[in-house]
Formats: sequence, structure tokens, C-alpha cells
Amino acid sequence: MNLKSGLPFWLIKNGLSKDYHTLDSDLETEVLIIGSGITGALTAHFLCEAGVKCAIVDRRMVSTGSTTASTAQLQYEIDVFLFELIDLVGEEAAVRAYKLCLESITTLEGIIKKLGISCDFSRKSSLYLASDRHGAKDLEKEYAIRKKHQLPVTLLDRATLKEKFNIDRRNALYNDCSAQVDTYLLCQKILEHYKKTCGLIVYSHTDIIKIENTGDGIVAHTEKKQRIKAKKIVAAPGFESESLLNEKVMKLNSTYVLVSKPLKDTDFWNERCLIWETARPYIYIRTTSDNRIMLGGFDEPFQDPKRRDKLMEKKNDAILKRFKKLFPESKIELDFYWCGTFGETKDGLPFIGEHPEHKDMYFALGYGGNGITFSVIAAEMIRDLYTGKANPDTQIFKFNR
Repeated sequence: MNLKSGLPFWLIKNGLSKDYHTLDSDLETEVLIIGSGITGALTAHFLCEAGVKCAIVDRRMVSTGSTTASTAQLQYEIDVFLFELIDLVGEEAAVRAYKLCLESITTLEGIIKKLGISCDFSRKSSLYLASDRHGAKDLEKEYAIRKKHQLPVTLLDRATLKEKFNIDRRNALYNDCSAQVDTYLLCQKILEHYKKTCGLIVYSHTDIIKIENTGDGIVAHTEKKQRIKAKKIVAAPGFESESLLNEKVMKLNSTYVLVSKPLKDTDFWNERCLIWETARPYIYIRTTSDNRIMLGGFDEPFQDPKRRDKLMEKKNDAILKRFKKLFPESKIELDFYWCGTFGETKDGLPFIGEHPEHKDMYFALGYGGNGITFSVIAAEMIRDLYTGKANPDTQIFKFNR
């Protein structure tokens, strides 16, 4: 399936990655990771650090799936309000999920610094805007529950929002612990680092079509009839993991993204903070290191790539209209646009860990708007599962929760 269409900014900015060879013979490794996007790369990071020999395969050119379509906004909030998530999974699990997302941003920052990776990572503040009266009440309720559990949050009223950001909305939630990154470049750099330092093996254009358990491990069969034998397999190819599962664990959505031409420093809002809103459909906004505005949203239930792509012009117009309503004096002009497909779960949380019907496999399915922070969480948990380290947080993201 085509995961995206149009011209993703990250591919234009960075150019195509160095392509890796296609597997052309049988292979044996300790852990096989299926998927070379950010989830697979981070899983390789934690496993390689733990001294585990790994191999990665991808059916596409390395890292060119959903990772290239990501807008890479790193926030501890998920798409479901904390007060709503508490009703779905209980207060302890919901709060812990939010705190894990918060911790994951710092963890990712530490990885980038430790490996000396240059990938436009920067800390950012974040604004969650009320779109209407109902949204304002929801934000007040959300503020109270986050303060109760000591999560970083400030409630800005209309006057403060107008004074500080020149945005006219009823209220907004503010925090200063978010971030943004070039995920595609980060992904490439992680893979290159561990290929050089730990012997990480990476193959592109290698499609896994069958997985079977043997008496002494697990074997993946490729489309070209090669066999990859491993002790464990990590499934990290995004929503395409559903082909391995009997149950439906997520629904597909399409999102639409626009990138402006470079602007003057004076054309941006204060702090260049990340922005999103309570409206459904909503838009999300960030900036880039070369003075562009990246905005997107107006997500649409996915049916097929042709229908998704046919809606692009209509969605682009709607996103721009919403942005200009927020910033009426902006002189934004478009340079790039694309659309991509992502998965969404009922409670907004990912599925991570073992599945009772799949022996010797771990799943790292970071569905939802927080795919990158979920990827960090998943990668750490899979390392713990493989190395035998107790991690009670796996219960929050298990399949039969």
C-alpha cells in the first residue's frame, strides 16, 4: 500500500538516503527487526546498546515509509484528553502513559546528544488552543487533572493568549517541555551509527511474507525465498503489522501536510511554539530550522490511496483557511505538500510487547499522533523484554488491555 503521496519535505530537504542492499541469501541473527522507520531504528539503538546482535529488513528503501511523512512534533499529550483516557483505562494507567510520553522526549534528546547526531532537534513550547466554548471547558477540565498529577501545564486565559502570542482564542494549555526534530534524518543517522559501531545489518527491498516458529527459534521467509533465522522478531512496520494479526487493533486515517516558503524572522509568532487545537478536525502547526511553517491536519478516515489523494486540494484549502483565521496577517505561501496514512487506536495508546498467538515475537505498534514518543517507549520496553528486565509499564500497552 502507498503510505503517502505528494512531496514530503524531509525527502526534499535531505535527499534520498543511502540505499542498502537487498537480502540475497539466508541469514541468521539474534533479533530481526521488521521495519526501518523511526520505531525500528530506536529499537535497534536500545538492543545494540545492550549488546544484542540485530538485523533490520524493510520492504521499501530504508526509512521511506511513514517516517518521511511525519511532522515530528514531540509532545507528551496524546490525541485523547487525560480525563477521557482515565475513563477508558483507569487513572493510574492513564497518568503513567502521559508521564512516559513526557519522559520519552528527554530520553530521545539524550540519545541524540550521546550519538552526536545533527537532526534539527530543538526544545519547543506548545499551545493547545480552545476552538470554541466547549473546547475551552474541556481545557479547563484537562488543566485540573494534569495539575493534580503534577504534569507540566499552564492555563492561559484569552487576555494572556492575546498579549503573549497575538492569538484570539478563549483559552489554551501551555507547556515548555515539547520538542521538534527531523525524524527522517534522525532515523538515518541512528542506523548509520550502529552499522559502523555494532555491526547492525540493514537490508532494503526485502519483503517478509511468512513467519514460522521452529523448535529452536523463529524464521522469517522473504518474497524472494530467503530465510532469516532469529531468536526473536520485532514487528515494527507501522500499520502493516495488521497483516500478522487476526484481530483489528486500529483504524486508518489520512492526514494532510503543507510547508510554506521561507519567511522572515518577524513573520513568526512568539516562541515559534508548536500549536494544535481542540476542534475536530483540527490543524497542527510547527516551524522548521530554515524559517518555514509546517502545518497539517484535517484528518480523514482512510479508504484507499486514490480517494485520499483526490481530497488533497480540498484539504489543503481547508488547512490554509483555518491557519489564516488564526493568523490573519500571515503572508504564507506554499512550497510543498503531501498526505500520509497512519493508524489510530480506540484509547489513543500504542500496542507494545508480546501477543499470545505469536510466540517469539514482539510488537512495536506506535499508532496515533504521538508516533515518535510511542516509538521511544516501545523500543525501551522491547529491550527490557528481551533482556529479562522487569518493566511493569508493559501492562499499559498490552494487546488484551
